Amino acid sequence: MASITYIEHDGTEHVVDVKSGLSVMEGAIRNNVPGIDADCGGACACATCHVYVDEAWREATGKPSAMEESMLDFAEEVEANSRLSCQIRVSDALNGLIVRLPENQH
Repeated sequence: MASITYIEHDGTEHVVDVKSGLSVMEGAIRNNVPGIDADCGGACACATCHVYVDEAWREATGKPSAMEESMLDFAEEVEANSRLSCQIRVSDALNGLIVRLPENQH
């Protein structure tokens, strides 16, 4: 289990406990965090679960795969710390993770 902070574009914070093995996207969806659409359900086939990983957590969340990088081409306002939240697996090591949500997912 990991405590994850999701920060909406307007600064609203949602701190939720997410079970290990789930994705950061699933944690948001299961806890009704607004701002992650997840149109493809986590199949890495869209970019509607785009998040910005807090700089302190970039190494811990790993590097995006080639497929994820390709899908990020469809996201708006991509930054160096952009990730698809469906591709970040939650583990105890991510306890305290902070992700920020973009203004929109389309």
